[in-house]
Amino acid sequence: MSIYGKPGIKAWAVEDRPREKLISRGISALTDGELIAILISSGNSKESAVELSRRIMDSIHNNLHELGKLNCDELKRFRGIGEAKAVTLIAAMELGRRRNQSEALEKGQI
Repeated sequence: MSIYGKPGIKAWAVEDRPREKLISRGISALTDGELIAILISSGNSKESAVELSRRIMDSIHNNLHELGKLNCDELKRFRGIGEAKAVTLIAAMELGRRRNQSEALEKGQI
C-alpha cells in the first residue's frame, strides 16, 4: 500500500510491473502506456504511473504522433506531471523522431 492508502505498483504482481515485465518478457510485451510509465516513474496521490500514462494516452486517442506534439505546458496539465517529467517525455519523443530519421549502420560480414 502506498502512503496515500492506495496500492502502489509495488503491490502489483511482479510480472505486471512495467520494469520487471520489460526485463522478463521483453520490450514488445509493454503497452505504450507502460513504456511512458517507466519514463515518468511515479504517478500522483490518486493514480499510479501506469494509470496516469494511460490517461495521457487516452487524451490523445492513443496516438504517439500526437504525444510528440505536446509541449511542457500541455503535459503539465496532467496531475502528477511536472516540468521534469514533461521534459523527460519530450526528450524521449525527440529521440524516437531522430532515430526514425537516421539510417541504420550497415554491418560488414566477416
